[in-house]
Amino acid sequence: MKLFRKPKSKFYWYDFMVRGQRYRGSTQETKATRAAKIAGLKLVAALEGSDPLDRKAPTLRECSSRFLEWVKTARLEFDTQRYYRNGWRLLETKSITGMKMDRITADVAEALRFPGSPANSNNALRTLRRMFSKAKEWKLIGHVPEFKLFKEEGRALRLDDEAERKLLPLSEQPLKDIIVLMRDTGMRNVRELYRMRIENIDWNNRVLFNPNSKTTKGRRFIPMSDRVLDLLMVRCAGRKEGWVFPSVRKGKHIGAALMNRQWVKARRAAGLPEGLVLYCARHDFGTYVLSKTGNLKAVMDTMGHADVKSAMTYQHPELEIVRQALNARHTLRHTVANVN
Repeated sequence: MKLFRKPKSKFYWYDFMVRGQRYRGSTQETKATRAAKIAGLKLVAALEGSDPLDRKAPTLRECSSRFLEWVKTARLEFDTQRYYRNGWRLLETKSITGMKMDRITADVAEALRFPGSPANSNNALRTLRRMFSKAKEWKLIGHVPEFKLFKEEGRALRLDDEAERKLLPLSEQPLKDIIVLMRDTGMRNVRELYRMRIENIDWNNRVLFNPNSKTTKGRRFIPMSDRVLDLLMVRCAGRKEGWVFPSVRKGKHIGAALMNRQWVKARRAAGLPEGLVLYCARHDFGTYVLSKTGNLKAVMDTMGHADVKSAMTYQHPELEIVRQALNARHTLRHTVANVN
């Protein structure tokens, strides 16, 4: 370790290397003995990895290049990569990107506002959290602020029979087929339906095999209704392999961008609320099948859920069932009273 004085400076400076990283700065001491002690503490801190040394923190935008490269090369699920890229797209429009990361406090983060639903805002905030954690891991900052997310409400809307009746005449292909398949299979649209392959259709046993999932439980067999079977026989006619929904780009399957455009156009034309998203068809599937079968395990297996807590987020209260139960109780009470 080198201890020295700069020209025109009254303080002693330190200069040393640890694991290929150079550390250089002022001890803010004028006496050599005290300066040596300060420099020694800096060296110990660097060796232990706590690294409270004098260096400038990057701005959020400067950190974004390394973060997005990490998102691209890390072993992350496709949807996770897409989530962080979209989160940065929301963040980069804000003035916070020009701030040094060690100046971004919890209050600054919680003051951010984004268009759309609370889930959209939390997409940006979760991305910001991850950027901070990676920056600390990379030893660019020493502290990660803790900030709260927006409260999210569960989806209350369902893509039910009435919504389908309005949507189908106004929908283009392949959206028209996707709506039917989501309502009758409960499959996830981006990860599962858009990636369906003809080889995974068992025509004789009338089941679909889904190999694309974020969980082991998600790899599952799904029964085909009559209209799903008819739809797929027409769509896959003359083909024994390949994407069920091929893209115009050779060798690719359809993507979320195309389907989102078609969905927004059809939803607006049908006069349906903005809160209704394509994924609501999966919620409708879970609610309807559970109400008709009463078999939560069968619903969980078909939808690819590993635990009851996850499955219950897709179950919406069937008010008619409650109404019938109450009416039955009062009818029984009235009958007993008449007998007596």
